[in-house]
Amino acid sequence: MATVSYEQATRVYPGTGAPAVDGLDIHIDDGEFLVLVGPSGCGKSTSLRMLAGLEDVDQGTIRIGDRDVTHLAPGKRDVAMVFQSYALYPHMSVAENMGFALEMAKVSKDERVRRVREAARILDLESYLGRKPKALSGGQRQRVAMGRAIVRQPQAFLMDEPLSNLDAKLRVSTRSQIAELQRRLGVTTVYVTHDQVEAMTMGDRVAVLKDGLLQQCDTPLGLYRRPANAFVAGFIGSPAMKIREFTVTDGHARVGELDVALSRSVVDQLAAEDATSVLLGFRPESVDLVGPSEGFPVTVRLVEELGADTYLYGSITGAAEFDGPDIVARIDQDRPPRIGDTVHLRVRPGQEHAFSPATGVRLA
Repeated sequence: MATVSYEQATRVYPGTGAPAVDGLDIHIDDGEFLVLVGPSGCGKSTSLRMLAGLEDVDQGTIRIGDRDVTHLAPGKRDVAMVFQSYALYPHMSVAENMGFALEMAKVSKDERVRRVREAARILDLESYLGRKPKALSGGQRQRVAMGRAIVRQPQAFLMDEPLSNLDAKLRVSTRSQIAELQRRLGVTTVYVTHDQVEAMTMGDRVAVLKDGLLQQCDTPLGLYRRPANAFVAGFIGSPAMKIREFTVTDGHARVGELDVALSRSVVDQLAAEDATSVLLGFRPESVDLVGPSEGFPVTVRLVEELGADTYLYGSITGAAEFDGPDIVARIDQDRPPRIGDTVHLRVRPGQEHAFSPATGVRLA
């Protein structure tokens, strides 16, 4: 086990104008579970492959423990990677797949058998050791790929969207198994996913990337409560926070037909930017359904009834026109409004998120 560090690590693919990963700076503690998350093309898989040695590092440094591994061959980095496709050998049994890397490393047969059996016990694969991959379910294949990584006893696990081939129900159960297994083994883990729910439920910390740039790295709760910019705010959370631009007058944002008071620090920062508007976002659970005289009117565009929760998506009356809903609110599931109705909503004081209209950066 070891720490992992990206120090201004940059990767530029030949023939491209912008870096795929641009000056990535992250320190991962020994035994930590770090998740890299972001939309397609943000550089998360490239970052993982740079750590594995499968992509060159054009600038900067990557360290595993005290070693500079920036230009080391993949086989000398002492990491184990779990791929999206599992990459199992179809002609080998489960036991042979799990022990193949040890055989290539000239580990003795007795030691190979011991490690494979121990990993199979941890992963509940003992009764499948003689089967071929084609006789396994997707979840079982994924556990075999995990077992192949575990038997190597590496300093770090690298996982590139290992659950993307599983159905939704199996993904939920398997992600909890992976998180529990990582905590039991205590191995430093870097995990890539495009699914922010997966990231929030699994990681000790989550690093959000966009266009090759690190936007924020924090605990899941830290990202949710204090997003560093409008992109992180809109990306983290399900349903996503809707962020819209509103006019500011006398320290208040005009939200539809209602004035929402802004904090003195937000007003001061907007004044320093000579801004006459502000980007505001509201989490669904921070918005209440109220009477006509207590909130701003919203036209209902969609109602999602998800069993335990019901969400209203609506357009704020009097706000600028946008392509999608202006606001999402979690409402009483016993009294959902109908599409086309006009309801009144109120944001709980102090629970709005304010961002600069010029830069998108969070206003304290």
